[in-house]
Amino acid sequence: MTSSENGWHVGRRSLLAGVVGSLGMAAALPATAAQAAPAEGPSRRRYPSNRPDLEPYGLADSRLDLWPRDDNSLILPLELRPRDEERGRVWMRDTYVNCFVVDGRPTYVATGTTRVPGLEAAAPWNDGIFVWLAPSLQGPWRLADTTGIRPGAEKGKVWSPEFVGENRSGRTVVAPWQEYWYDDQFGKRGEAWAPELHYFRGRWYIVACMGDHSRKVGSFMLVSDGGVEGPYRLIEGNLDKPFGDSFIGGPKFIEPGAYHHIDGGLYSEGDDAWLVLHNNFYAKFRDDMEDIIPATNLPQFQQTPYSPEPYLEGAYVFKYGGKYYLVQSAWDWTSLNSDGSTRYAYAPPAPGRVQYQYDAIVAVSDHFEGPYSKRWTAGVGAGHNNFFVDGSGHLWATFFRNPAAGYWSDPSRVADAAVPGVVRLEWTGPQGDRLYVQRRNRGRAISG
Repeated sequence: MTSSENGWHVGRRSLLAGVVGSLGMAAALPATAAQAAPAEGPSRRRYPSNRPDLEPYGLADSRLDLWPRDDNSLILPLELRPRDEERGRVWMRDTYVNCFVVDGRPTYVATGTTRVPGLEAAAPWNDGIFVWLAPSLQGPWRLADTTGIRPGAEKGKVWSPEFVGENRSGRTVVAPWQEYWYDDQFGKRGEAWAPELHYFRGRWYIVACMGDHSRKVGSFMLVSDGGVEGPYRLIEGNLDKPFGDSFIGGPKFIEPGAYHHIDGGLYSEGDDAWLVLHNNFYAKFRDDMEDIIPATNLPQFQQTPYSPEPYLEGAYVFKYGGKYYLVQSAWDWTSLNSDGSTRYAYAPPAPGRVQYQYDAIVAVSDHFEGPYSKRWTAGVGAGHNNFFVDGSGHLWATFFRNPAAGYWSDPSRVADAAVPGVVRLEWTGPQGDRLYVQRRNRGRAISG
């Protein structure tokens, strides 16, 4: 959860001029509204229009223009691990991609939730967090070189419950609540979910979540004592528990008191950073980045909720054009209108409703904490993502095609689900203040 206006710490305009020629795919694309540099003042550029607001509030915009398609998106060619060779592609949920300037050059990073060989999903356990790096979106995408830290271990794995043996006095890599454990229902348990990688004040941070089958479920942060490859350790605020308070939530098999706020991420602006959590919560990090303030009883974003409000997750804050965009994920449920037509809406489960697509919904504000506008559909099937600006100024979002339910779980499509995907975004300008998946006829097809 980083700011596009904070991601470039050196002369942005001169840097972009120097690197645009090396970003083959992005540089080949024609200029679009999404490229407009909002910091450069008023522009005569013609921006795309906002989509009409659907009424009543809470209806989902399911039209094909907001889908990731062949003409506006691509699947990243991440370096394969041995487990990926049969499929020929990395299996990934909660795909995260970003671009940071490190030593004056753009560095692209990718990570996400992955699974172990032999399991169909990333549960009831997985083996941690992998990181890929590239000089541009088109690659080459290489696994982070962790061989100097753990010779003989699987390349690219930067953190795992397996690393509990690396704990030392005063330096915790894996806390007791993050360790693998066993029970009669699931056997081996404990998985890391939805990692994000951030470069802040010259250091690398990972914010991730221990998933539903862990001893405690919730978000935590790691900090590298070296480069992007690590070695990473746990910050002080997570030695005993995840961030924030515990509450009743999640599947019935989660033990009382074990469930905390999931899908944590980091938003930075200047020299300050904030933790962003699901369930509407956020908190500022201490100056030393070792915990949040306050540690409990966290403040909440001022949002414009649906009525009734469905379950939302994957909260992410992105700043662009001087505005703050709160990105969240919601299931679009279909049902029948009285005239027999299909109704698409963000709503809680109910009889007659069927899960359709896992969408990215967005709201905008002048302030980080809000108040945020009414939400709109930014991308169909693009839920649990992040927004970012690449090295040539283009706007992008990630997507992964959720295989758990809905459209991408269909047997005819599931082989194409759980992917490391990116899709171009467009900005509707300083008057529209909206971000959408790039609609048709606004650029040439993207080739991978």
